[in-house]
Amino acid sequence: MSEIVLKTENLGISFGGLKAVQELNLNIKKGQLYGLVGPNGAGKTTVFNMITGVYKPTTGKFWLDDENLTGKGQETINHKGIARTFQNIRLFNNMSVIRNVMVGLHNQSEFKCGVMASIFRLPIHFKTEKAMRARAKEILRVVGLEEERNNLSCNLPYGKQRKLEIARALATSPKLLCLDEPAAGMNPHETAELMEIIRRIRDEFQVTILLIEHDMKFVSGLCDEITVLNFGTELAQGKPEVALNDPEVIKAYIGG
Repeated sequence: MSEIVLKTENLGISFGGLKAVQELNLNIKKGQLYGLVGPNGAGKTTVFNMITGVYKPTTGKFWLDDENLTGKGQETINHKGIARTFQNIRLFNNMSVIRNVMVGLHNQSEFKCGVMASIFRLPIHFKTEKAMRARAKEILRVVGLEEERNNLSCNLPYGKQRKLEIARALATSPKLLCLDEPAAGMNPHETAELMEIIRRIRDEFQVTILLIEHDMKFVSGLCDEITVLNFGTELAQGKPEVALNDPEVIKAYIGG
């Protein structure tokens, strides 16, 4: 297996005459915390939509662990190992916290249970259910939600709902976890706590993380490397302290 988990080559997409993203080249290494940053409208979420199968690229290709996934559907890409969260929280509000995470476990072969076994409540059904709860509980521990596991997700405060969405994505056992503005709407204390949780996820689950974020302090303090986009094109790439001080990046953020 290559050390490169995600590789994009001249990746791009156009909507009519609008080139939303063009000629994006990423090489994200195994175990990296990688940031995709830029002003509003820079094309960051569009990149996520391409590599998770929401959109099909009109130019270029991308690979996960050397496997070309260009043009594949969302379900296939998720099974291959890319999971994501969204800017707007998407939880099953009337399910418990632990049930939200267990939903994410259903795509894994170790937790498969036949329909008839579930209908007739055969021993394999209860064995599988027990294993799923144990796995979900472990994931909730890592994100700091173990004590909330039996509460309805709709009753969680905003910051904890953000963590739950990350936990559910993590339940699919991704190779690459894509976080779309995970710190959005959080206060400084919650943001600092989230930084530690993301590091813990990377270390304990051996997962590579790609994130979009507007909070530059968050990005600088967390990411090993970043790519800065503006109007769908790459402005700078490298370590945060270098890329964020690039004159073109400063110009894009503050003008003139």
